[in-house]
This record gives sequence, structure tokens and C-alpha cells, in this order.
Amino acid sequence: MSTTVTAKGQVTIPKPVRDLLGIVPGSRVDFRRAADGSIVLARADEKSPASRFAKLRGHAGVGLTTDAIMALTRGET
Repeated sequence: MSTTVTAKGQVTIPKPVRDLLGIVPGSRVDFRRAADGSIVLARADEKSPASRFAKLRGHAGVGLTTDAIMALTRGET
């Protein structure tokens, strides 16, 4: 992906990159020089984007036992 630098030195970070890094309006970003000389863009505000598994974490509800949850997942209602 490429983007154009404006007269003010600004660039638009492509949406797929923003989504991957979890960059939203107000997020801080950091530009780092890697050992090979390339420049790496990273979030500067310590928050890493939630993984696809972290987004699914939660609980099944109050009062359900492990056996009840397993029965629900197996369709044994």
C-alpha cells in the first residue's frame, strides 16, 4: 500500500493498516527505525489491538455449570 504526503507533511494511514493496529481517532503512533533501516509504524499508547480470540472471551452467564455449558454446545438441551 502506498499513500501521498501532503504539503504539510501529513499522510493518511490506509484503513487496513489502521484496522490491523487498532488505530482510531486520537490514537498515538510511533515511527521506529528497524535494524535493517526500514521504518516501522506502531501504536504508541501501549494498547495492542484485541486478538480475534480476545474478542470472543466472556462468560456464558450466571449460574451455568461446566456440564450445562457443554450440553448447550453439544445441542443436548
